[in-house]
Amino acid sequence: MDSFFHKHRTPAYKPFLAWFCIFALVWTTLLLYAGGITTSIRAGMAFLDWPLSNGSINPEGWLTEPDKMAEHSHRLLGMIVGFLTTIIFFWFLVREERPWLRRLGRIALLLVILQGVLGGARVRLDQLNILTEHNLIAQFFAVTHACTAQIFLCILVAIAVASSRSWIERQAGLSHEPNQSLKTWGIIACGCIGIQLILGAVMRHSYAGLAIMTFPLIPDGILMLIPSQWDFRIGIHFAHRVGAVAVVIGLFGFLLQIWKDAKTRRSLGNWAIGILCLLCLQ
Repeated sequence: MDSFFHKHRTPAYKPFLAWFCIFALVWTTLLLYAGGITTSIRAGMAFLDWPLSNGSINPEGWLTEPDKMAEHSHRLLGMIVGFLTTIIFFWFLVREERPWLRRLGRIALLLVILQGVLGGARVRLDQLNILTEHNLIAQFFAVTHACTAQIFLCILVAIAVASSRSWIERQAGLSHEPNQSLKTWGIIACGCIGIQLILGAVMRHSYAGLAIMTFPLIPDGILMLIPSQWDFRIGIHFAHRVGAVAVVIGLFGFLLQIWKDAKTRRSLGNWAIGILCLLCLQ
């Protein structure tokens, strides 16, 4: 195995580092799934303290009670991802020559620390009003925690891709700067996705995913597209549907710019197809 890595090593491509980034990305994906399950079964307040769980890193009953298992697993996975991200940060500091990738490593470390603080703040603030139906401050931290998790995942994906041999070789062959239209549509697409993430997180933590029970049309709506009755849950759900349309437009514009330029298509064409497939699946 060691000879395999050394055989494929180049001054720019470091196999051990590239595979470690993928390893960290897998753990981060598991962490997001654990967070999603915790939110779905409303187990975020299974423990009222933080960073420990009932004063312990191995609280009694956490393997037998579903809500405690979900929340404590989420916390343990968060610790693992934090540890892996710290290793990536120092590895980049010592071995990575690309300044922008070192910056991404710093941002990833700051975000994983922020994630822990946001999750802890959510618990600490929510327990102050545990008997009330709504705690807007705690909800704000919960929504921010959810959005930051997605941003952190995207940064780790970028780190893993940029560390791969395929990306390094393709970038070496990309001798021209992307045109301004590609940059502009990229910013528009990212902006639409960012807003959609916020809307989705608010909807998720308001448990409004089924506020409108039919899709894509609304039987009792205006022209079967716009609800005839409104409240907050219906409003945020409908805004999320509108946001999805904006994301489709933004991404199609971005992908079209990739496909229009022959050199960019050769370098990024496969990634564009992958994005299109994920968009359809979503």
